[in-house]
Amino acid sequence: MAAAVTMLKPLLLNFFLTEKCYEQFFLEFNLLDVPCLKLLLSKVLGLSIIAGSVMVKLPQILKILRAKSTEGLNFKSVLLEMLSITGSMVYGIRNHFPFSSWGEALFLMLQTLMIGFLIQHYGGRTQKGVTCLLVYFALVSLLLSPLTPLMGVTFLQALNMPAVIVSRLIQILTNYRNGHTGQLAALTVFLLFAGSLARIFTSVQETGDRLMILTYIVASSFNGVIAAQVLYYWRVSTSKVQKAD
Repeated sequence: MAAAVTMLKPLLLNFFLTEKCYEQFFLEFNLLDVPCLKLLLSKVLGLSIIAGSVMVKLPQILKILRAKSTEGLNFKSVLLEMLSITGSMVYGIRNHFPFSSWGEALFLMLQTLMIGFLIQHYGGRTQKGVTCLLVYFALVSLLLSPLTPLMGVTFLQALNMPAVIVSRLIQILTNYRNGHTGQLAALTVFLLFAGSLARIFTSVQETGDRLMILTYIVASSFNGVIAAQVLYYWRVSTSKVQKAD
C-alpha cells in the first residue's frame, strides 16, 4: 500500500494535493483536515468539469448536424459567449492559474467555435465562417503573446461579466420571442448550468480571484434562467402535442 502511494505521489501532487496535504493524508493519516478536504474536492470538481467540457456541447453540435439547421440559436449570443470563454482561458493562462481552474474553457472554446461556424454555414455564409475562425485564432495568439500587456488581459476578463449578461439575455429573449428553444440541446444547457455552479466553488478554493468568482456567479444565474426556459417550453410543447392527440 505504501509503495503504491509513493508511486502515485507525483500524480497526486500535480493534480490533486499540495505537499502539505499529502503529508496530512498519507503520513499523518489526518483524513479529516478540512482545508485539505476542500482543496481535494475543488481539484476533483475542477478536473470533472474539464472532463465533462470535452463533450458538453457535443449534443448541441450533433443536434444541429442532424437538423441541418441552427433555428433558435443567435450568432451574436455565440460571439459574446466566445468573448467570455476566451477571456477566462487567456486570463487563467497568463496568470499561471492551475489548469484545473480554467481548463474547460479550452474545450468549450473549440466547441463554441464549431457552433458559430455551423450557424454561418447553414445560413449560407460558409466563407464568412472560415474568415471568423482565422481572425479568432490570430487574436488569441496575440493575447497569449508578451505583446499584449497583462493589464489588457485583465480588462478582457473584466468584460466577461457584461458579455455573459448580454449573450445570455439575447438567448433568453430569442427563446421568449420564439415561444420555444429551437435547436438548443437540453443536456448542453443543464451541463453548462451545473458546471458554472461548480466553478464558483473551485474558483474560491484555487484562485481566490474575485473577478473570476463574480463572473461565474453571474453566469450561473443566467444559465439557470435558460435551463428554466428549456423545462418550461418542454412542458408547453408536450401539452400542445397532448391536446393535438
